[in-house]
Amino acid sequence: MSARLPLVPLFTLSLAAFVTIVTEALPAGLLVPMAQDLQVSVAAAGQSVSTFAIGSLLAAIPLMALLRGIPRRRLLLFALAGFTAANAATALVSHYSLMLVARILAGMAAGLLWALLAGYATAMVPPEQKGKAIAMAMAGTPLALAFGVPLGTLVGNVIGWRLSFAALSGLSLLLMLILRLTAPQQPADPAQQRLPLRQVLILPGVARVLMLVLCVVLAHNILYTFIVPFLQPAGLAPCADAILLMFGISSLISIVITGWWVDRYLQPMLLISILLFMAAALLLQLFSTSAMAIGLAVMLWGLAFGGAATLFQTAMVEHAGNAVDVAQSMLVTVWNLAIAGGGILGGTLLHSVGVSGFAPALLLLLTVALWTIWRGRKRAASAYGHPGS
Repeated sequence: MSARLPLVPLFTLSLAAFVTIVTEALPAGLLVPMAQDLQVSVAAAGQSVSTFAIGSLLAAIPLMALLRGIPRRRLLLFALAGFTAANAATALVSHYSLMLVARILAGMAAGLLWALLAGYATAMVPPEQKGKAIAMAMAGTPLALAFGVPLGTLVGNVIGWRLSFAALSGLSLLLMLILRLTAPQQPADPAQQRLPLRQVLILPGVARVLMLVLCVVLAHNILYTFIVPFLQPAGLAPCADAILLMFGISSLISIVITGWWVDRYLQPMLLISILLFMAAALLLQLFSTSAMAIGLAVMLWGLAFGGAATLFQTAMVEHAGNAVDVAQSMLVTVWNLAIAGGGILGGTLLHSVGVSGFAPALLLLLTVALWTIWRGRKRAASAYGHPGS
């Protein structure tokens, strides 16, 4: 009989992921009121998203390497304290430059939290439930995208954008209290077991997981960032919110399925995820003017990507061993590079060849991802103890 999962701390970690995603994405829906209040242009207000990503990108690996000697629960509380302070500052400051500083600090807290989340969740459960624990801890991500960001945007536009950030600060503070009372203490890695960064990178399978993350997240962000122009040929651009809600619901279904099966069928689920994403890309390419085909493609896309973070982090936990937190910080860094790269590559394609260039680019990236999985299949099957999986 399986041991019971520590539901309260895992649910609290899921809410921490929720806070992280909403903190990152919320300004995108509040750019106009933020710009008016801070007396800057909308483009300048948009830099609040960029500075968050820069903070996360630059801080994840250095912070995790520097703080490996500190017990893990204390580090999690420190990251949540960063969100509490940064979101409170964002809600209170009246100067644009100070708001950007607060957003950088929030990004740094995000980089640290993402590096810790999977390792902390798996340390609370027996080995056969690691994937399920990661799925529960990551469930806040699709919830944030499907419901948290739209709700925060609604609140911000109706009664003030500052209140949305103040609410995030209060939620972070509450999560700190719950984690302090319910989450087990986890000691830091002994000094003699701390591998240098280069040795972590060359651990068998780690680089392949990072390549997989780069390809899939890059493909996802090309599509997600430029979803409105992609929907225009089918006349669905005015329905972008509903389309993204459909994506969010499909992602929630995906993460439930992933959590249920990931511990037994990690390799097949990785393959299925890539194949579903490729099927979605093909539908978008072949039937770009069909509303029904677009709807089906979005559902397949959500099913493919919703559980991707759980799959990637479970694979990284298995490959990295005791160096999991540092390896996860590398994953966070590659993930953020792929987010930035999706905007750059998607924008380049849009201006050079139009939306017709998106699907071939997605298929190329996903083919590389498929080859990466297949190339490491035998070694991974041996590592997971599931020959033939």
